[in-house]
Amino acid sequence: MANEEGAAPESEEVLEGVLDEQAGEVVDAAESEDLTLLLEDARAKADEHWNQLLLAKAETDNVRRRAKQDTENAHKYGLEKFALELLPVKDSLEMGLAAVESNGEEAIANLREGTELTLKMLAAAMEKFGIETMNPIGDTFDPALHQAMSMQESAEHKPNTVMAVMQKGYQLNGRLIRPAMVVVSKAVSQNEGGPADNSKHIDEQA
Repeated sequence: MANEEGAAPESEEVLEGVLDEQAGEVVDAAESEDLTLLLEDARAKADEHWNQLLLAKAETDNVRRRAKQDTENAHKYGLEKFALELLPVKDSLEMGLAAVESNGEEAIANLREGTELTLKMLAAAMEKFGIETMNPIGDTFDPALHQAMSMQESAEHKPNTVMAVMQKGYQLNGRLIRPAMVVVSKAVSQNEGGPADNSKHIDEQA
């Protein structure tokens, strides 16, 4: 009996050990399954983020490509509207020339009228695109806008005044693209030896 009583606690301890071991295995299996699920979820999210990155990169490349193409087209066809405005002017000039060749001297009056009309068309087209004509007769000489081609004494004009325009100047939206070539007045010489002192100022500006 004594042996049976002594063996009972040992059996219980062995049983408890087995149960604890089995419980540990169950816990380990559950943790392993959880880790597997977490790993699969992390991998799925990584794949999703990678696909989003590739999509964003592709979209960025497309935007860059479209912007480059738009810039190239702007450079190539930026004057398209202006060119369309000039086509009727060219047509008018060609028609006027053809009329002169076919009718000779009788077409001179018509040619003059047609040329005036063509100039009006050209001026309207230029004005539409911000091209301003500078015809500064009577204005004070401005070296920033005018190019003095010569100077002439004049009692009728104040010194440094534009007396004549040899070639008109032009501005594009306020920016000078060609200065007006002008003749500038200077004071009448007080002595036969030379002009008044203020002419020197114009020479330096020109």
